[in-house]
Amino acid sequence: MEEFYSIQGEGYNTGQAAYFIRIGGCDVGCSWCDVKESWDAAIHPLANVDDIISRAASYPAKAVVLTGGEPGIYKLDYLCRGLANKDITIYLETSGAYKLSGNFDWICLSPKKKSPPLHELYNKADELKVIISKAGDLEWATEEELKVRPECILSLQPEWSVSKEMMPLIVDFILENPQWQISLQSHKYMRIP
Repeated sequence: MEEFYSIQGEGYNTGQAAYFIRIGGCDVGCSWCDVKESWDAAIHPLANVDDIISRAASYPAKAVVLTGGEPGIYKLDYLCRGLANKDITIYLETSGAYKLSGNFDWICLSPKKKSPPLHELYNKADELKVIISKAGDLEWATEEELKVRPECILSLQPEWSVSKEMMPLIVDFILENPQWQISLQSHKYMRIP
């Protein structure tokens, strides 16, 4: 769908420069998705993978964030091999609803209730990032926590449109459950892509 060089704005790796590759196509359909234009892969022209790799390698930060849409829909082996051959660190952001292909240095699993992650992906997650759009999502987050490895980073991120309402709930929850941390969409505060 698009590629751009920016600062990672959310999750554990917030603040790091990276080349973002947003892959079009998603059938998870979160009502609060802030990139709904990514859902329909057909409206985005196909891109040459070797050209994508070359563009990613041309930037000073040797890090790529693969996001979507839902990147898990696609075979990513060739892209990952090409990026790895350029010594680029590969960060994946996924709902986990699909079996993954490719090799990643970091997997941020952001589970969605209506399309839950495949069981085997919980053991591969380096970070569990749960979006909180209503109070009941906190209980669901604790259920998801039980499915990941003990060393997995646990992040709660308020859904942007209700962040003012959700933030006090998240803060209170984390004070009682300090194994969790807050993830903010800091790129929105900074007004960068």
